[in-house]
This record gives sequence, C-alpha cells and structure tokens, in this order.
Amino acid sequence: MDWRVFAQHMASMARDLLAEHTLDSTLRQISSSAVELVDGCDASGILVLRGDRVSSLAPTEQLVTDSDRLQEQLKEGPCFDAARPDRAERVFRITDFTEDPGRWTSFVPRCRELGVGSMMGFLLYTREEELGALNMYSRKPGMFTEDSETAGWLLASHAAVAFSTAKTDAQLQEAIATRHLIGEAMGILMGRHQVTEDQAFDILRTRSQRTNTKLRDVARRVVETGTAEQ
Repeated sequence: MDWRVFAQHMASMARDLLAEHTLDSTLRQISSSAVELVDGCDASGILVLRGDRVSSLAPTEQLVTDSDRLQEQLKEGPCFDAARPDRAERVFRITDFTEDPGRWTSFVPRCRELGVGSMMGFLLYTREEELGALNMYSRKPGMFTEDSETAGWLLASHAAVAFSTAKTDAQLQEAIATRHLIGEAMGILMGRHQVTEDQAFDILRTRSQRTNTKLRDVARRVVETGTAEQ
C-alpha cells in the first residue's frame, strides 16, 4: 500500500463528497470509492439496520444486496453486527470464506455460494450518531490484509461524516418542502372556507389525527384536490 498515493486519493474523495448534492449521490460516491481505493475490494455497499430489518444502500453490485438479504434472513454476519449499535466492535473481517468459520457459522457457507471469497464491515458513526455499516467484498479469499483494513477504516471515517452531513441536509430540505406544502394547503383552505390561518391549520391537523395520516400527506391532498376530505 502506497500511503502517500492513498492520502491523495482520500483528499480528492473528500472534495468530491462535499460536491455531491443529494444523499443518494453521496452514498454512491462512498461505495464506488471503496472499490477504487481499497486493495482487493471488488464490490461495496452500505447496510442500515432498523431493528432486525436491513436496508441496502448504494450497492455497487447485486452481490452486495444478496449478502445483505442473507444476513437479514439469518440474523448474523459481519455487516449485520457492524451496523448494530449495541456492539463494542467497530471492524469485522472474514479473511477466507474457504476456511471453516469460527464465527457466523450459518452465514459463511451460504455467502460463499454467492461467490464471496473475503469481506470486511466497518461501523459508520460520528460522535452524535451511528449510521450503519460500510461493507467491502472480494471474490477471492485472503485479499483483505491489515493494510486493507486500515484503508477501509480511514475511508469509513470520512464516509460517516459525509453520510451524516448529507442525511441532515436531506432532512432539512424535506422539512422546508413540507412547510411550504402545508402553507400552500392552508392558503387554499382559507380562501375556500373563509377561515383564519389558525383555523385552516386546525382543519389540517384534525384531518391528520382522524385519518392517522401524516400532516404533509393531508396537505398534499388539499393542494391536489382543493379539499381535505377523502
């Protein structure tokens, strides 16, 4: 591993991540950077765990999604564990899928059938939150060395910050869009029913509560149809 060249690539990647404008594009950049920068990495993706349900984000190949689904089904695996906030470990590695597993005994032989030879999983976290796991796969056994693990960990550290920032930006944009939508719906109700701003908002809120529907969805219906009634 030429660490000087790696550092240059990491600096370039950091700039590229800051230039991305959406959460999806940020995650795709993270996954593709893993394949490009980490020796031995053939495929990569991000696994997010909610309870025991797995979401596969920005997989570079179907292999990644298949592995994530398998870990969800079996409730075990390095990426599954890496994404769990109750574990103290931050890095997981299976060096050789052709050897008898000492851990994840159900997952390893099944994943080997998918064509995986070795893999690594890194927890993506910042000081404020834990986001999931960045996972890297090789089709050949023994491809991930200690240098690969160090490179993966450095990449994951940068990726976690970019992921968190992009996630926050996406939430902010959604909040702004929701506020605009609700304001537009209130204006329609005020004009149609000759009510005040507070009364228009009460109409939206009451409809939301009665139908167990999100407020923004009620507002969207008003904008599309001119009424809060279904």
